[in-house]
Amino acid sequence: MNPPVALTVAGTDSGGAAGTAADLATFAALGVHGAGVITAVTAQDTTGVSDIHAVPIATVEAQLHAVFDDLPVAAVKTGMLGSAEAVELVARLCADRPLVVDPVLVATSGAVLGGDDVRRAYLDHLLPVATVVTPNLDEARALAGRDGSPDELARELAGMKPAVIVTGGDPEATGTCTDWLAEPGKPPIPLTHPAVPTSNDHGTGCTYSSALAAHLAHGASLREAAKQAAAYVTRQLAASRHWTLGRGRGPIAHLSTNQLSPTSIKETA
Repeated sequence: MNPPVALTVAGTDSGGAAGTAADLATFAALGVHGAGVITAVTAQDTTGVSDIHAVPIATVEAQLHAVFDDLPVAAVKTGMLGSAEAVELVARLCADRPLVVDPVLVATSGAVLGGDDVRRAYLDHLLPVATVVTPNLDEARALAGRDGSPDELARELAGMKPAVIVTGGDPEATGTCTDWLAEPGKPPIPLTHPAVPTSNDHGTGCTYSSALAAHLAHGASLREAAKQAAAYVTRQLAASRHWTLGRGRGPIAHLSTNQLSPTSIKETA
């Protein structure tokens, strides 16, 4: 039996925690063959982004055609797209299959990864054809252009057609975190999961959205895929919570269970 295929369209992370590195590792861990289209190459580590080189739009398009002409892609996940042109291209070529949009506009470090033209392109072109968009609270506020609670923003963004999951991760949280899922025409519902207090959270958003895409590629419903993606992220955060990798916000674990130490495996149980 062939595994399902999922495609990530995103930038690189030279530190290996986020971007396509996180996406492909997550796909593999969840039993999905991962394909990758690179939109930008970044010089990046746990302390921030120091340089960005955008891949020419013609090369991005050529990569997309190479994948779609050869592989049966069951789901697409987008990360850093970097330009309005790239956003419009993805909207045009990826709208006919499950599409998970992680609207990467600002890095955790504060580096701007997409300006107002990119934000407008998300709103005008990509969100209307997406299956689900997965902003954190800051990204949801940026897309909506206003402050607001997670459930309010989820409802508002879902009015543009896609389902929306406003993720609720908080490195200082104790007890539980709450994501808000809003589907068009339906009231938002809370999805709670255990909180993992840790500063090793670099790549968490990429990991969540790629896990969501992986479960959709396996045929899960949106709500079940969201539940399973949150559970996967929780396990991986627990596995790396005490790591001391890097000088900044350390990486979320992308090791599979059989690669973790006995102590880490116990913590994820």
